[in-house]
Order: sequence, then C-alpha cells, then structure tokens
Amino acid sequence: MSDDGALAQGAAHAAAHAKAMDRIYRRQRHFYDLTRKYYLLGRDDLIAGLDAGTGCHVLEVGCGTGRNLIAAARRFPGARFTGIDISQEMLATARSNVARAGLDGRITLRPGDATAFDPAALSDGTGFDRVFLSYTLSMIPDWRAALAQSAAALAPGGRLDLVDFGQQERLPAAFRAFLFNWLARFDVTPRADLGEAVAQVSAAQGLIGDWRSTRAGYAWVAQLRRSH
Repeated sequence: MSDDGALAQGAAHAAAHAKAMDRIYRRQRHFYDLTRKYYLLGRDDLIAGLDAGTGCHVLEVGCGTGRNLIAAARRFPGARFTGIDISQEMLATARSNVARAGLDGRITLRPGDATAFDPAALSDGTGFDRVFLSYTLSMIPDWRAALAQSAAALAPGGRLDLVDFGQQERLPAAFRAFLFNWLARFDVTPRADLGEAVAQVSAAQGLIGDWRSTRAGYAWVAQLRRSH
C-alpha cells in the first residue's frame, strides 16, 4: 500500500472510531461519571501519584467527560492540563464540566485521535511532563499505536502513567466471564498483552517502563519514564 493509501485508510479508521464513540456516548455522557466510579478502579490513585508540581504540563489522552482532569487540576494547582478525546459528544460534556468547575483557564480541551495526535502542536513544541491514560487503551482498536504515540509526547524527564482493566487473574472465573462479556457490550476489550506492549514501546523509544497487576488482577497499571 502506498503512503497516501495508508494515510487514507488510517483517517477512515479514525473517523469510524470517532463515530462509534459518539454513538456510544451520546446518551451515556450525561450519567457516565455516576456509574463508572464503581468499576473504573484505580483512577484516583493514578491522579494522586502524578506529582505534577508547579509549571508541569499534563496531558490526558482520552479525557472523556473531563472528570479526571478536574480532579487532577484541583489536586495540583500549579500545573496546567490538556485533554484530548476523539468523541465530540464527550468533549461537549467535558467543556461544560470544566467551565462549571471554574477551571477553563487551566484546562485546555481539544479533539484528537489517540493514535495520531500532534504532541508538539498541543504543547507548543515542548512535550509533556506527565501523560496519563485512564481506562482508555481497552477502548481503542489500535491501542498499541495509542500507547506509542502517548509515550512519544513525553518531554525529557517526563512520565506516562496508565491504568486499565486487567485479566482478573486472581478473581473467580465466573466474575471474569461476566465482566468481559459485559464490557464487550461497550466495545471494551481488556488488553492481555499490555505488559508486552509496554516493554516494546519502552525499548523502541529508549524509555524505562514497567507494569504490574493490582486489586487481584482487576486492574493493571504501568509507567513509562523518559530520562533527562
């Protein structure tokens, strides 16, 4: 396939994904945060560990309703934040939530495809001190590309944090089957080879990466760090 053909195919896939996300969240966005707090476990631990000091520029890839950005901005008042999402429906809710929180001066929201966004344009060419993804990779078809692109957005000394569904490896098999079947209804697929992908992206980009299972395998967390 030619480069032009590959670009056209990539754009078509991104448009299809955006349309699918808008379809899923057109109604869900209005009550998304009320329901997700019961099973998107580990989000607040990730936010608390960002260590985003004064002057830090933080990017959330797949920011959804803006819930995480608002929580992070309140916890780290000296940092500034950018969020991207492929769903215009979600961004509409995020903009409303950010404005209601009085944080539109510190949180910038932009439409963006997690697999193909321009880190330089979003960060004025400097990259980001912190990048995080919260239950995002399990919803992105080309999730490996999204992980690589997010890691590429790191400034020198920067760090990427992520949390997502694990493989429920220390939980009852019946629970795992129920959860995976239920998640599939929303086009969510826990990534069994997340650890392998973290290692591959780290090696390709010269990063220090690690991942671990938490909450009996309910969630997996990872960090990728760029040296100075």
